[in-house]
This record gives sequence, structure tokens and C-alpha cells, in this order.
Amino acid sequence: MKKISLQGIIYDEKSSFLRGPRLAPPLIREAYHSNSANYYAEDGSFIAPDLFVDMGDHNIKDYFDISKTTAKNLRVENPMITFGGDHSITFPIIQAFHSIYGKLDILHIDAHGDLYDSFEGDPYSHACPFYNIMKSGLAENLYQVGIRTLNDTQRANAKKFGVNINEMKDFQSFKMPKFKNPVYLSLDMDALDPAFAPGVSHHEPGGLSTRQVIDIIQKIEAPLVGADIVEYNPTRDINGMTAMVCAKLFKEIAAKML
Repeated sequence: MKKISLQGIIYDEKSSFLRGPRLAPPLIREAYHSNSANYYAEDGSFIAPDLFVDMGDHNIKDYFDISKTTAKNLRVENPMITFGGDHSITFPIIQAFHSIYGKLDILHIDAHGDLYDSFEGDPYSHACPFYNIMKSGLAENLYQVGIRTLNDTQRANAKKFGVNINEMKDFQSFKMPKFKNPVYLSLDMDALDPAFAPGVSHHEPGGLSTRQVIDIIQKIEAPLVGADIVEYNPTRDINGMTAMVCAKLFKEIAAKML
């Protein structure tokens, strides 16, 4: 039986507005095990706990320890899902994936492009991971969907690196990319409209519905070797609602990996 590796990264030192995403990994796990739902994905897959090789939640002190921890936890035969954490964690995670898989195609679902070369003086801010990934040549193709906060700086960097962006205002024209390489999915919970996921640091109205994100995940037609769920901020959640959305999307990602 195919297994999926699972890790939590307890880290939000690169957040620019509010702290809190470091609290998320154990709460996503708790929501996944909640008796209010079951372990089934919508395609009928049974996403039971014994499906996962669980590496636990890791307290990170030094930023690039994320890369070392991920490399240690990665198994070539197992895809891996990571619970974050702020979005800065994706750059060092991708460094670890690149060391095994070579160039990747990345599907990035987010309200923000995260394409700054530096933000508030920090080149590794959670506003910068995809600039660093593309500058370092770790991904051959980067596809972004749900974006609704682009400014001139990020547009220029997207053009520089050939990033394919489907802005939220144009979502009706979104078509799933034809992936050429193993795929890594990076899911920022603020891609969803705050009505569906209030537990995020940056409330950006006009976003995706939970249903739309599920549809995107279900339509991926390529080997999905890794994924992260980031930027869930429990300090802003309402009745654990966003945690349950994270758990739902986690099961759909796992089903796609299978």
C-alpha cells in the first residue's frame, strides 16, 4: 500500500503582519481526527491515519533548518504533505524536493503572488518564497491561481521568471495547466475568500470558495509529489471552521497523491 509522508513545520518568524501560523499543525491534525467528519475523500478514498508515515511537528529555530528537516523526512517512494507555518517555509522545502526530484512544476494557490525580492527588509519573508524559488532555478514552471493583490513589483518579477498567473478577476477562464514535471502544490489558506476561511492573517476579500479549491485539486493530472498547507492562523479562526477546511483539503490532496 502506498504511503504518504507527513510533517508539520512550527514556524512563523517570517510573517509580516501577524504571528500565529506556527500554532496550526497540531490543530489541523485535530480537525482531521474530528468525530464531526470522517476519513473519506470525495473520490471514495479512505484517508485513514495508517496511510501516513507521520514525522511529527518540528519546532524550527533557524530558517534553513526547514530544508534539512524536510530532506531528512523525504522518502523517494512517498509523496509528502507539510502543515505550516507561514508561507516562507515553501522555499526551503522546495530546496529539499529539488535535491531529489530535480526541477518541478509548482501549482500555487494564493491571494498573493509572494514574488517580492525582499519585503520589509527580509529577503526570506513569507512574501518572497516564489521569487527565491524561481531565482534559484528550483522550478521549471510556476502556475499561480487565486491571485488578487499584484502590484508593479510583483508583475515585473512574474514577467522576469515567466510565471503563469491566473488572477482571481479572470478565474472564469482558468484551465488546469498541462504539467511536464512532477508537481508540487502550495496552498495558502488566504486563497479562499475570508467567508470560507476566516482563520488567516491576511483577509483578502473576493477569493476562491472551498468548492473551487477542491475542484482545482481534483483536476490535477500529474504525479503530485509534494504539497503544503500554509498560513492558517488559529488566533483568527471562528469555531475551528478554518481548521476543518484545512482538514478537508488535506484529505483531497492525499487522495490525489494516491
